[in-house]
Amino acid sequence: MRLRPLVAFLLLSAPTLALADDLVVSAAASLTNAFQAMGKAYQAKHPGTHVVLNVAASDVLLRQIANGAPADVFASADEEAMDKAVEAKAVEAATRKDFASNELVLIVPKDGSGAIGKADDLKAGSVRRVAYGDPASVPAGRYTRAALEKLGLWEAVSAKGVLAQNVRQGLDYVARGEVDAGFVFATDAAVAKDKVTVAATVPTPTPIRYPIAVVAGSKQSGEAKAFQAFVLSPEGTAILRGFGFGEP
Repeated sequence: MRLRPLVAFLLLSAPTLALADDLVVSAAASLTNAFQAMGKAYQAKHPGTHVVLNVAASDVLLRQIANGAPADVFASADEEAMDKAVEAKAVEAATRKDFASNELVLIVPKDGSGAIGKADDLKAGSVRRVAYGDPASVPAGRYTRAALEKLGLWEAVSAKGVLAQNVRQGLDYVARGEVDAGFVFATDAAVAKDKVTVAATVPTPTPIRYPIAVVAGSKQSGEAKAFQAFVLSPEGTAILRGFGFGEP
C-alpha cells in the first residue's frame, strides 16, 4: 500500500510565498492548529502585521533556517532540535523560552478491532504496521524511540515501523487505516478524535516540552520578540490550552 505524503507548509490568509515584510513563524507540525489560531489572534491585535506559518518536523525547519530560508520565529517540539539551533547559532540563544508541554500517546484507527490497548500489544503477530515520526528528524519519533527502549519494545516495534516525515503524517496514516497503530502527541490525536482512538498514554523518559526562540538575523527581530511574548502571555497560554497543550 502506498502511503500519501502530508503537505507541510501552511499559510495564514497569505500568498503562496512569504513577502519581505511578513512575520514568518516556523513551527513544529504538532503546533499547526494551535499556531494557526495564535497567528490570527496576534494579527487581530497587530493589524499591520501579517503572520505566515511554516510547519514541518522540527529538524526540517532548522535545516531550512540554517540554509537561509526566511524565518523570524522558531518553535520546536523538543529541546534537542532547539539545542541544535543554538549550537548552529540559528537562533538568538538569549530569547529561548519553553512555552508548552505535551504527552505521547498510542493511537489506533477509530474502527479498529480494539485488540491494541497498550504498547506491549504491538508485539502481536496481527500487528503489522506501526507509524511514528522518523527519530532522525522528528521529535515525536525521538520520544517514541526513547519510550519504547525503556519498555524493551523498540526492536520489536521498529521492525514494523512506518516512518513519517512529521507527526501529522503519522496521524494521517492511522486516521486512514493504512497502519494498525501509531505514536503521536496527545494534541494531534485530539484534532482527529473522530478518526482515531487513544489506546494508551505512553510515559516518556524526559518530559515533552516545546521551546521557542527568535531566529538569528531576523529582519523583524522586534516583531518576532513581540510574537514570542504573545505566545508566552496569558492569552497565548489560553489558546494553547484550548488545543490540549499543558504548561511547560
